[in-house]
Amino acid sequence: MNKQRVSRAIVLFFLSSLLSVSAVAGTGWPRTITGASGDLTLTQAPTRIVSTSVTLTGSLLAINAPVVASGATAPGSRLADEQGYFRQWGAVAKQRGVKRLYIGEPRAEAIAAEAPDLIVVSATGNDSAIRLVDQLAAIAPVLVVNYDDKSWQQLVTLLGKATGHEADAAARINAFEAREKALKAKLTLPPQPVSAMVWNGDGRAVNLWTAASAQARLLQQLGFTLATPPASLHAGHSMGTRKDILQLSGENLAAGLNGQTYLLFAADDNTTAQVMSNPFLAQTPAVKSRAVYALGLDSFRLDYYSASNLLTRLETLFVKGRGV
Repeated sequence: MNKQRVSRAIVLFFLSSLLSVSAVAGTGWPRTITGASGDLTLTQAPTRIVSTSVTLTGSLLAINAPVVASGATAPGSRLADEQGYFRQWGAVAKQRGVKRLYIGEPRAEAIAAEAPDLIVVSATGNDSAIRLVDQLAAIAPVLVVNYDDKSWQQLVTLLGKATGHEADAAARINAFEAREKALKAKLTLPPQPVSAMVWNGDGRAVNLWTAASAQARLLQQLGFTLATPPASLHAGHSMGTRKDILQLSGENLAAGLNGQTYLLFAADDNTTAQVMSNPFLAQTPAVKSRAVYALGLDSFRLDYYSASNLLTRLETLFVKGRGV
């Protein structure tokens, strides 16, 4: 009798163990995410995420990930609000109570004080905390993400898997792509090909978006053709490892900006005037035909929010009957 009870207890124990394992497996945790620095295994969905990258914070907010704090850029600039958050999602961050940890230079102490269970780091760019990864890994799991070779859709898909918000990511992508498809059918494209760029101040340093950039990918999906700069200029890639931009300056401007149309990101009408009056570009086809268009100040970094705003701007510019 006792043996039967013991046997039954053992069977029940193993059955309950199997059920527990099945329950965990059913939620998809633990899971392994492949980031820029290798594989990262997370045992459960994070509930306190710190984003050290102001660029990636927007994508996390778009998928309703639990971001509690973020690094920031210079407040009150043409790109950022008074908190130093990008204008396209600054109001969302404020509504959700996302704390600003620091401006510019990342600080491990400030990150640790938030008791995160996941830290998100960008692999490249001015908002990268890559040099602190070993130090941050002692605080919480660290996911390193390379955003310079990905569309915003690829970013939210990756971050969705890391946070358990895959459904939110898919919903954002599906809604955007439906809108994108509808817009493509209505667009009357300007002269092709186009040079898509960020015009910095007086034009002494221009960042030309390459085919690897999220900006170029979106334009190509809408039917735009990207101009190809001379191969001799490709040695000017910015920051060594970045794939999304090509830096041009001075006498290289006219050679590198060889599109029939100029599309200006992180730009407004004042930027258009600067380009039109630049002496190095006076004889280029785009300037001579006045095919120079500003795509909004919030288009510097493309996430769900700024990409949605960009569609609105392109519709205003290039759908007949809309007008600027």
